[in-house]
Amino acid sequence: MNPLKKFLFELQEISILSFGALMALFTKPRYIPETIKQMDLVGVGSLPIVILTGFFTGGVLVLQTFPTLSYYSAQGQAGEAVATALVRELGPVLCALMVSGRIGSAISAELGSMVVSQQIDAMRALGTDPVRKLVAPRIFALILLLPLLTVAADVFGIIGGGVIASNIYNQDTNVFITSVRNGIETQDILGGIIKPVFFGLIIGGVSCYRGLSTRGGTVGVGLSTTSAVVQGSIAVIIFDFFLSKALQTILDLGRL
Repeated sequence: MNPLKKFLFELQEISILSFGALMALFTKPRYIPETIKQMDLVGVGSLPIVILTGFFTGGVLVLQTFPTLSYYSAQGQAGEAVATALVRELGPVLCALMVSGRIGSAISAELGSMVVSQQIDAMRALGTDPVRKLVAPRIFALILLLPLLTVAADVFGIIGGGVIASNIYNQDTNVFITSVRNGIETQDILGGIIKPVFFGLIIGGVSCYRGLSTRGGTVGVGLSTTSAVVQGSIAVIIFDFFLSKALQTILDLGRL
């Protein structure tokens, strides 16, 4: 198949699958226990790695930017620089990439294994909709919890930046906190929360589609898992550009 046609076909299938899963959330039956299980896996399971990533990202931002700011006698703006970079961009994107690697691969591997072992076919034979039972809870958990994980990454990133600024560069903690407060606006927080909602939908849609389209036995499960992580991460990075531009335009209009 032509690469462009293949891309458009897969985009169509992922969109249909995601839309069907979202629509299934508003009608019965709803699989609440499965949804809670997925929320635990996505939220609680991903929290340590997200906190660790956010903390050291904030720390390295201060480590790299503080000497340059000091050269221009603007070291008091270190907190603003770190907070703006984390809340607007690095927090949502890095959190999405971490979750894509951890949860996206797990979803694809789990669904792929169910496909090759014919559990999905057995589900359909018993009258159970795999999209409603398997896909909808996973996408809902990602959409709901990825923004919360992003907030945790942002908070611990700012804490990490403050720790480095205080202990390595001897900056007063109050100066750093004041700079953070002055640097973050409501529009930045809104944008930083809206982005992960779409990232969660992308990661869930790509991972579930890759898992359900697995072919070729156990080898196919490995290929589907790899494709889910790679394609999900690339989709997040590409979509981030267009979403950032759209949010920038919309939020700027809101200021008028």
